[in-house]
Amino acid sequence: MAEDTKKITKKTSIGDVIKQYPETEPIIKKYFGAGCFTCPGSKTEDIAFGATMHNISPDVIIKELNEVIEKKKG
Repeated sequence: MAEDTKKITKKTSIGDVIKQYPETEPIIKKYFGAGCFTCPGSKTEDIAFGATMHNISPDVIIKELNEVIEKKKG
């Protein structure tokens, strides 16, 4: 049985994504804007909260983020 390879979930903080997966930067910018990289809230706000604030489905963002980290993993 295949192991669930998703690393990023709705509860993952935006700051953790930025720190642990720098390759996701274009997706963060695409959906949340460049301000996330300097916003103090990004350290504690999770993907679901950020998506809600930007009126975007968190599932769309999570899917793209996980695709990028899987490609990087190779």
